[in-house]
Amino acid sequence: MRQVAQREDIRDLILDGVDSLLGRFGFRKMTMEDLAREVGIGKGTIYLHFPSKEELTLSHIDRIAERLLTNLRGIACSSAAPEERIRRMLVERVLFRFDSVYHYAQNLNDLLSSIRRDLLARRETYFEREADVLSQVLAEGRKAGVFDFSDARETARILIWSTNSLLPFSLSARELGRREELEERTLSITRVLLRGLIRRTAYRRGLKRPS
Repeated sequence: MRQVAQREDIRDLILDGVDSLLGRFGFRKMTMEDLAREVGIGKGTIYLHFPSKEELTLSHIDRIAERLLTNLRGIACSSAAPEERIRRMLVERVLFRFDSVYHYAQNLNDLLSSIRRDLLARRETYFEREADVLSQVLAEGRKAGVFDFSDARETARILIWSTNSLLPFSLSARELGRREELEERTLSITRVLLRGLIRRTAYRRGLKRPS
């Protein structure tokens, strides 16, 4: 137990335990005692890193958002064309969240209803940070003559809002259907969005129309 508690990655081990217990018991039935047994540490060690069960759970959701943001930044910095990067980023923000919570029996709104207010506040922060990354690629594409819009940040928010219905908040990952079906729905929405962004002159220069 002491060896586990002294590991450098103890915070991640604790959050891994939260993830597992949320899938098995849900938020209300999960206890700090359960978590201590799951991780193999004393309950006091958990409180050294997280002050409450609520903060533990929100930190777990924060970690999902941070990992997704890292992936989005990686796509944004790739050498792919701007329209391809936007497509990949929108698909990633949907499928990464789907994969992260697929083992939960409930959607996140129901699972975390006890901390819904705090979750909603943090969710807005997640979306704004994702919009930051999208807007950088949009601005780059506009400068290159690929995209046509007036405000990169507002356009990024519209892309976020347009794909939020596919996230596992109101519906569980299983209710959203098979992963392949969800990916195809996301791609269909993305095709429509990109058609509205790409300049007609870009088509005439030979840029491939989103299919």
